[in-house]
Order: sequence, then C-alpha cells, then structure tokens
Amino acid sequence: MTDFSEACDAVERALAGSARQQLVYDVAKSRPFARALGRLREHIRGNALNPFLTSFDHRARQEGFHVLHDWDGKADHVTDEIIPVDVLDYIARFRGGDETNGSGLAILLDYYYFHVLQVLSLRVWDQGQGDADARLDRLTALLDELQGTGGSGQPFVTNAETLILIATSHFEEVERGYDRLLRRVKSLNHRHQVNVAVGHASSMGCHLRFGFEATYGRDTLQMRNDNVADYPWLCFALATVMREYERRRDVGVDADGRAAMVEAMVNGLSADARAFLGAAPNSLSACDAERRAFRDRFFAHRADLVAEFARHRPVEGVYSPLSFFFNFSHNVLKGTIVDALVRGQPWPIAYNDLLTGATARLQPDTTDDATDEMPTVVAGFSRAPGDRERLARTLMEYARANPDRISGRLMPVIVYDPRAGHRAFRVMMEKVSLAPLPQPEAPSP
Repeated sequence: MTDFSEACDAVERALAGSARQQLVYDVAKSRPFARALGRLREHIRGNALNPFLTSFDHRARQEGFHVLHDWDGKADHVTDEIIPVDVLDYIARFRGGDETNGSGLAILLDYYYFHVLQVLSLRVWDQGQGDADARLDRLTALLDELQGTGGSGQPFVTNAETLILIATSHFEEVERGYDRLLRRVKSLNHRHQVNVAVGHASSMGCHLRFGFEATYGRDTLQMRNDNVADYPWLCFALATVMREYERRRDVGVDADGRAAMVEAMVNGLSADARAFLGAAPNSLSACDAERRAFRDRFFAHRADLVAEFARHRPVEGVYSPLSFFFNFSHNVLKGTIVDALVRGQPWPIAYNDLLTGATARLQPDTTDDATDEMPTVVAGFSRAPGDRERLARTLMEYARANPDRISGRLMPVIVYDPRAGHRAFRVMMEKVSLAPLPQPEAPSP
C-alpha cells in the first residue's frame, strides 16, 4: 500500500521541472482542439499516479467525502467521471472545433493535479496525528510547485489548508465525515488551525448567506436545523480566529495586523451572529464550551471589535466578500476554471482572493512571540483592480444561465449582490452591537 510520503514523492516528480510544459507542448501539436483534449484525457486517465489516487480516494469515500466526483443534482447521484475529466469533456463539446489552445491544456492538467492534492490533504492524519503538521507542510510545498513557473499560471488556492476546505465542500447525501474531520483538524498546530479557520469562517459565511437568501427563504431557524454539520465548523473557525486576534493584541500587533482575523469574524458572523452571541441553537449543542469561549472573548473586546468591524463595511465600487455568496466552494473554483478555459487564459485569482476585500497579500506577524506558530498565509491578492468583482459577476452570469431548482424555484448558485452585502453587514453590526451581555450562570448543585 502506498503511503503518504511515497505518494508525495510521485506527485513531486510529476510537477517538478519542465515535465508538464513538455507534455502540453507535445499534446498541443494535435489539431483541432478536440483531438488534443482527447490525448490529454488519455494521459489523465492513464496517469501513473492513479494507483495511489484510487486507493486514497476510496478511503475518503469510506470517511464520507467524494473528493474527485461531483454530485449530479438532476440525476441525484455522484457522477461517474472525475471532475477534471468532466470539465475537459465539457470544453471538448464547447470548443472542440477550435484551434488548439496550449494555455487551456496546461490549465486542465494543473486542475487534475490540484484534485490530486485535495485527495492527499485528507490523508495527512493516516499515520498518526503527531506528524500531520509536517505532512501538511509537505503539501504546501507541492502546492507551491503546482502553482509555480512550471505550470499554467492559474492559481487555485493560497495554502494547503484550503485544499481540505475544497475537498470537503461537495454536496454529500449523507453527512457523516465532518465531525471526525473537525476532531482531526483540532489536532493540528496553532499555525495550521488558524489557516483552516480563516478560510472556513469566510467560506461558511458565504455558504450560509446563500442558504439564508435562497434555500431557506430568510428563515434562520430552518437554516440552523438544516446545517448541523456546518455550524460546529463555523464555531471552531470563529473561536480560533478570535484566539488569534486576542494573541495579536497581547503582543502589540496593531489593527492592520489584526485585519485578517477581524475580516474572517465579520464574514463568519454575517450569516447568523445571534447563534454565537445569544442563546445557543441545537446545531451548536456539541460545541457549547467553544461557543461560550468565543462569546466571552467577544464581549471582552466588543468596543474595539465593533470599531474594527466597521473597516470592513462594503463600499460602493469596491469588491466585498460580503456581497458574494454561493452554494458550495468547489463550484466557485470549478466555475473559475471553466471560464479560464473558455477564454483560453488563466484568471490571476485564487479562491481565497474571493474571500477577502484586501487588495494585497497580508504580511505575517513578525513579533517575537509569533515565530513559526504564526499563519504564513492569511489572505490572497488580486493582480488588477476590479478583477475579483469581474470574476464574481462572471460566475454569477454562468449560474444565472444554468440555474438550479431550489425550494421549487430556479436560482443561480453563485451570486454577487452588493445590496445583499450591505444588508448583511448592517444586520450583523446591529446584532453584535446590541447583543446583551450573558448573565452569570448559577453554580451547579
């Protein structure tokens, strides 16, 4: 049985040097595009990584996660083909008669390897939790190689922790793996937990805001009852970024250095602030101590937090993640790749870039107490003003052209709506500003 290290060695050999460039160069000689795509399809299907990939994917399925295969909502079953090949086949149907596009071939090849890394991200705990941090760092190095100069130029995510998020963001008919995965994530070191938390707080905010607006008809109770797997993850994320916010305050980091944590809290709380600051819903019963810890820290710093939250108010004409909401994270990334293939060139935007209003990569904390426990990447960057909003609106147009039936209505599953973003921020600020302080609990008899 191939172990994690051997699998990483195999992926590293595939990604290193000019191997991908040479493959794309050879395949691109075929005309028209459909023929070149067919050759790339054969390469992906017969790739030397497939023996371990099949085994690792089988383990993920046993744990409750379909990483490589999408859910067909119309047919109500998991698709037969893996996602990168599904996308390749779509482009072959859509653009097969066009001139062969080498950039598109390179993006598709990298998209395949991106899914390989997603599968690996769920296997970092297989040989004991003690080494999971080192294995996640190994994945970071492979992700850097994938998105480096030897590839297509299409970024996917900004850190290895987000691989876990994308890998587990599919619709699952039976939600049975999330509790176990959360326990595993909590075994990671502080640096990795914070990176996981920043991504999940922001993604969960976007995901639950979509549910609130579209799936549940603005019924908060229905949203809580239908997302019993999501609320504990959001609770973990909020509690973790709050601890990191407090740590940074304690070591003298200024508001700019705390901004990534504050923005993650704003995004996470925007979906349902009362669940974390008021009476606990049933969906948070399993993590009540963690919720109380977050709540107590929030009230201890409320005046400063409210002031710092205000810096993330949506501004007209400026991209805000509060205006962006969607059903599943992997669909956002999949849509980005499809549009890059249709255009024949990569988008200079990673998934994480859509979760932040920051215009540049935030620098790591350099205070003495941070050292290697500081998250190395907390936000992405956009390479041109307006790129993120253009991409978000492009994805919304695709979603409008191919709506899903939700609660009996046809709806786009990706939306960018500044009015909804302003409303979400306003409601969230009212809730966090006016939430009553918790009453002291009577001691147990």
